[in-house]
Amino acid sequence: MTISAPAPTASPTEVPEGFPAGTVEPAYILTEALDPDPAAVFEGLSAEDRAYRDRARAFVQDEVLPVITGYWERGEYPLHLVKRLGELDLLRDGIPVQGFAPMSTMASGLVNMEISRGDGSIGTVIAVQGGLALRSVALCGSEEQKLRLLPALARGEEYGAFALTEPTHGSDSVALETTAVAAAGGFLLNGEKKWIGNGSIGGLTVVWARAEDGQVHGYLVPQDSPGYQATTIEGKSSLRAIWQAHIRLENVFVPAENVLPGANSFKDTARVLLATRLGVAWSAVGHATACYETAVQYAAQRQQFGRPLAASQIVQERLARMLSELATMQLMVVRMTRLDEAGNLSPVEASLAKYTCTRTARSIASNARDLLGGNGILLANRVARHMADIEAIHTYEGTETVQALIIGRSITGISAFA
Repeated sequence: MTISAPAPTASPTEVPEGFPAGTVEPAYILTEALDPDPAAVFEGLSAEDRAYRDRARAFVQDEVLPVITGYWERGEYPLHLVKRLGELDLLRDGIPVQGFAPMSTMASGLVNMEISRGDGSIGTVIAVQGGLALRSVALCGSEEQKLRLLPALARGEEYGAFALTEPTHGSDSVALETTAVAAAGGFLLNGEKKWIGNGSIGGLTVVWARAEDGQVHGYLVPQDSPGYQATTIEGKSSLRAIWQAHIRLENVFVPAENVLPGANSFKDTARVLLATRLGVAWSAVGHATACYETAVQYAAQRQQFGRPLAASQIVQERLARMLSELATMQLMVVRMTRLDEAGNLSPVEASLAKYTCTRTARSIASNARDLLGGNGILLANRVARHMADIEAIHTYEGTETVQALIIGRSITGISAFA
């Protein structure tokens, strides 16, 4: 069982001659991977799953953490990191793709956890590109569409987006109003979509629209199609290093060969969404781990009242509480993933995992921010960035309220959605 590794010592800051040394703050080292595993839930990982986890962790330590704060603060999208995810085979969220090594559901969860431990925006890249866009083609596409698109999406050679949410339909996305009307050789799409990750960067968008049969269908729309207008949403306080778009579709023509033949009702859309909820829970574990690691390292290095914060009883109680909550999250995602691998994960269990883990991640982040004091609001010290990004994953792929209603229906037998 691993609880934590010894925290590094803060690096001394050079003090000019004659300057009062006690007024100069040291440089805190807060990004070491402490590998907390209090319930030993990760000790039985296969060599293959462990290799995916270790590759994702090395990518975070070597390529994400050194640069991500600047991209996040400026609201810029580091597309070169998307390419690297593809090159490292970390982008496909466990979906089988011809020519790629097997990737288990456990491996995909571990990758989501490790990447989100580095940054929520980069974790969301996997959720959008692999979990939603690539999975839509894998579950609902024709054999020709799969052969043509899956390898390119998995390698990051093609950017993928998933356009379901609309400006007036978020939690009630089943009531979407974007339309698809038959035209010679295909369909014309009209309507608007909002909060569409990767929707404005020049890739391929899976658009969900209601056809003349009254059912929801899926359409593959290149973003350079005439009538496809995408505006990057600005002013976000969360997930600032990935771009989401507000999309307007005005008579966008989709040829018949770009219709997903396996997407014939909202139930098919829901199949895609169900698979991603567990991934969001794993991402929450990653965010919470980052906050816990930062708090442990800061408590060991920060000196107050002539001793490190870690020597205070109240600080130790906070760290113990955070570790207890983290263990709860880890146990839940591992158990739910084992159920998923056995084909026994229910929609209610997936909702329970997301509901529990995003709520608990919020609690850990809040505690960590408080423990860091004023330094807790500085982006350079990690926690504030993760705290903000947790707010997004707490909402997307189904809000807390929606998850609670799914769980509540299973408890009572009564639907309270309307």
